[in-house]
Amino acid sequence: MSAATPAASSSGGVSPTTGPQDSNSIDRLVLEYLRSRGHKSAEAALLETLDAGTAEDAEKTVSANELVKTLAVFAQKPSRPGENVLKDNINVLQELTTMGNPPNIQNLIASLGGVGAEDILSVDPTDKQEGFKELEAWVEGSLEMYKPEFRPILYPIFCHFYLDLIQKGFKEAAIRFYSTFAPALAPSHNSTLHHLSTLLLPSHVQNDPLAQRFLNEKYIIRMSRSGFSLLVGWLTEGVGGEALGAGEGFSGEMGKRGRAAVMRVVNNHLRFDVTSVSTTAVSPSAWEESTGLLSSLIPKSTQATSASAIPNPNTFNASKGDLKLGPPPISEDLRTETERVLREQAMLDRDPNAQYDVHFSRPPAVPGVISPTEADLLPHPPSFKTIDVQREVEKVRDARKRIRLEPSALTSVDLGSAQGAAARARALPSICAYTLHDVGEGAPCCVFSPDITLMAAGFSESYIRLWSLKGENFRGMRNDRSPDSAKNPSISGLREREGTTTRKLVGHSGPVYSLSFDPLGGSAVPPRYLLSSSADATARLWSLDTLTNVVAYRGHQQPVWDVQWSPMGVYFATASRDRTARLWSTDRTSCLRIYVGHLSDVDCVRFHPNSLYLASGSSDWTARLWDVQRGTCVRVFIGHQGTLSTLAISPDGKYLASAGEDLAINLWDLGSGKRIKKMTGHTASVYSLAFSAESSMLVSGGADWTVRCWDVRSAGGQVKSRENGVDENSGLRAEEDENSGTSDLLATFPTKRTPINQVHFTPRNLCLVAGSYLGPEFR
Repeated sequence: MSAATPAASSSGGVSPTTGPQDSNSIDRLVLEYLRSRGHKSAEAALLETLDAGTAEDAEKTVSANELVKTLAVFAQKPSRPGENVLKDNINVLQELTTMGNPPNIQNLIASLGGVGAEDILSVDPTDKQEGFKELEAWVEGSLEMYKPEFRPILYPIFCHFYLDLIQKGFKEAAIRFYSTFAPALAPSHNSTLHHLSTLLLPSHVQNDPLAQRFLNEKYIIRMSRSGFSLLVGWLTEGVGGEALGAGEGFSGEMGKRGRAAVMRVVNNHLRFDVTSVSTTAVSPSAWEESTGLLSSLIPKSTQATSASAIPNPNTFNASKGDLKLGPPPISEDLRTETERVLREQAMLDRDPNAQYDVHFSRPPAVPGVISPTEADLLPHPPSFKTIDVQREVEKVRDARKRIRLEPSALTSVDLGSAQGAAARARALPSICAYTLHDVGEGAPCCVFSPDITLMAAGFSESYIRLWSLKGENFRGMRNDRSPDSAKNPSISGLREREGTTTRKLVGHSGPVYSLSFDPLGGSAVPPRYLLSSSADATARLWSLDTLTNVVAYRGHQQPVWDVQWSPMGVYFATASRDRTARLWSTDRTSCLRIYVGHLSDVDCVRFHPNSLYLASGSSDWTARLWDVQRGTCVRVFIGHQGTLSTLAISPDGKYLASAGEDLAINLWDLGSGKRIKKMTGHTASVYSLAFSAESSMLVSGGADWTVRCWDVRSAGGQVKSRENGVDENSGLRAEEDENSGTSDLLATFPTKRTPINQVHFTPRNLCLVAGSYLGPEFR
């Protein structure tokens, strides 16, 4: 070995130097000898000396640089003082080559593993704490115009830091990191952060689907060109952007390691969609529309696309072409018969000037909106029935007597004046609330019939209860029928002689999560059927004539969260935990279509008014629009930051409203797939949404015990400082934290302690809401 070769320990020789283990054994032998001879004073003195030496060793601390120099082969050059040029294997080989070392020494060093002192420092948990603190300070210290596009970067870096700490085994450091920084991100990502907090072991991360998505997919961040330049400049140079006193810009050794930790996440797990649009030209809430783990959320297009192309929901939606969102056609025979009935009724009412035109009941054609043809509709009976005529006639009556809601009347009026009271009466609907008391384990769902004569609620105890809102009695089939009664052709003899205004339906073997009344009769006649879905993975059809279960539809493998009738009344759709939505027909026990594409539970489904499309909301934070017949996804809506719990499609077929656990209501344009605006004001999860008959107002109900009214056609976005929907002189309670919301929030109607899980607009714009009262023992 040449003189220039660093000294190394030999595996075969014995070192003459006494190691720490040999010293300890000698001290132990000396103490035993002194104890056996009875030299107690000498034994005590030796023990005191040994303890003092141990304490001195414990007090010694080594800096990070000293640790590198001690554990690693350290060498530096005059041109790069303080930097170890031998920290990488490649540099070691290069340096040793210049020293003229033999090839066997080079092969030995090349075979050594890459883990060394530098790698030990790279997993130090303190660098993530320091790095995220400095990054957060820089974001909050930036100009107001850049904050909306900088803030989304905090969430993925937080998640990767937390998961990395758990994977490296730093459980306590991860918990400390979570408790320090999670509260600032909780308002927008509460459900996901709570889920991450349950991952405390490396095995949890390996087996968790969400954690694996973060580790295996690129998180896309949308930024303007100027904002991206500022971010890169700060990450690379460590200066600029932070407020005075907010941070040191990654200065010092800890700051450099913090910057390295942030840079590792940015380089390995983030992908930036840099747009040339000016920062001020983009709505503050629009930055999150194209942000997230998008590669698996956006369906793969059949068109050839570049592998390096950044997934974008707007690009996918544009590739699917125009949709047929107009009202469904009405057959000429049905139109003629409906006009004849209306004309006869006008003559009987001695009002020959009464309008009886059928399109009184149908919205006028919107320019640019394509209407479907008869051939586009789902298969349906070729001829109309009496109930179809009654439904169309009642639509005309409802349109004549409808209360016109004008939300825009509140925009330029002082609500405290007399004119304000009159404007409120024109703009806001009358709301009738139904409260369930003594529910027990809970009532997950409530629903009103289209003609407002019935109300049904599903309970966690696996049964359904019906109420007659008109006070009429339910008369089911008798259980004591004799064989001779079958000879009696009259069904009245088979019914119960007396009934009650409420009835329990038993058949499910799990909690009932959703109910839907038959819409075929509309507001003209009471419904004949009721659909229900349950945790027992079935949907059931109930006859409201016999008050019995008629059919059980099986096909889902997991609980069925939602069930909805098609406006045609023949088909219905279900949403399940098995990540699928399904289309069914009442005359078949097997499903007709399966809609696959969501990455998590499908929580809610809604049909378009013309029945050509089906909207679905999921726990993967997205909503999708499906072509009912083809089974393909034609629109994907990305922008929520939590699970979607409810959807609503406007009666004119143009808008989709979605809401869920992120406390926001998003309004989407179905034609383009773009978000129109984001409405905020709720302080807890939103459970139900409903549009007014003119599609000008949206009403929401949620877990914050309130009903809120929103102006659909206003621009929104601007936050206002006080609530204007509740009269200041009234005795209604308004929580302090509820006195804020976007400018399109028209009114807030608080209940005492009733989460609202159903809101419903009648065709004449009366609003009905329902929920279960929570006693003081519930928080």
